[in-house]
Amino acid sequence: MKRLYILLLVTGLGWITALPAQAQQKLPAPQKTLDALRSTNRYFMDKWPDVGLRIVHEKSRASNIWTRGVYYEGLMALYKIDPQPAYLDYATRWADFHQWDLRDGETYTRNADNQCAGQTYIDLYLLDRKPARIEKIKASIDSMLRTDKIDDWNWIDAVQMAMPVFAQLGVLYQDPAYWERAHTMYMYTRNRHGDHGLFNPQDNLWWRDKDFDPPYQEPNGQDCYWARGNGWVVAALVRVLSILPADAPHRGQYEDDLRAMLAALVPLQRTDGFWNVSLHDPAHFGGKETTGTSLFVYGMAWAMNHKLVNEKKYRPVVTRAWNALLQDAVRPNGFLGYVQGTGKEPKDSQPVTQDSVPNFEDFGLGCFLLAGSEVYSMK
Repeated sequence: MKRLYILLLVTGLGWITALPAQAQQKLPAPQKTLDALRSTNRYFMDKWPDVGLRIVHEKSRASNIWTRGVYYEGLMALYKIDPQPAYLDYATRWADFHQWDLRDGETYTRNADNQCAGQTYIDLYLLDRKPARIEKIKASIDSMLRTDKIDDWNWIDAVQMAMPVFAQLGVLYQDPAYWERAHTMYMYTRNRHGDHGLFNPQDNLWWRDKDFDPPYQEPNGQDCYWARGNGWVVAALVRVLSILPADAPHRGQYEDDLRAMLAALVPLQRTDGFWNVSLHDPAHFGGKETTGTSLFVYGMAWAMNHKLVNEKKYRPVVTRAWNALLQDAVRPNGFLGYVQGTGKEPKDSQPVTQDSVPNFEDFGLGCFLLAGSEVYSMK
């Protein structure tokens, strides 16, 4: 058994001793959660009133790249619990601007990042079934199904960006071929990419890509498990399970993987409620981080809401994390702090502070809105 895991068990004794006092925390009233979601979303919408404006940092990018796609996933989740016309208008104008197409008009991309926008296109299609809304994302996925290539998702973020699209199309067209291909690709990422797959069944966590599986190590000698990368897998499993019918094939695999990941995350939570960017090396750019924390909250809250995990075990974990996010990450003006910008490992986009502005503010907000929408729905 790895040294870190032993340390976690030892230090976990202190965590368990302190648990009764920490467990006295209560989730905020639903209205307080909703107010935070509205505030952070309003900050972003006010800052980006032009939905088609290109995103310019070191280079110019279209406004339907994956970062913005994740934001709109969160916005549509918010719309479900708070159906304000302004949200629907904002999302529809964005999709209209891009003609319901993928990044830079490249319909037939195989890049999961560039297919992410399709999740929201399909959500909007379900509200108003105009064929043009779904035509291009369907064409993109169909072009993949016409080939035998299954190794596209060679980084774990990709699972969240594209796998829910396959699930949605399978339901819409009552065609399990979409589910079968998604499962084959998921299992290739899980078990075959890198040396032995990107999922480590010993720790029930994922390496971000082949560059981070052993012998790569964090400074403390442990495996590198990046918080947000694992958060993307949690989100992917939740979104796919939210879409698939109860009797869909492979559902048990996804439920088992989600439960295993969530159980592995519980002892890794910081005492302040957040998770570190490096899950097994808290000293490697350690500190509060909003995106990974939000995605873990999203997964745990959803799993409780759907009776997939024991509420007695997970409710205190979610409560601490959500209270910490509202108290420390949400600023009075709606700015969302402690967001690690784009990257693929703990050292990227550092430092992460309450006031630091990430290079892309959109996806972090999307993660937060997903989490909050599930917390709002908790009893």
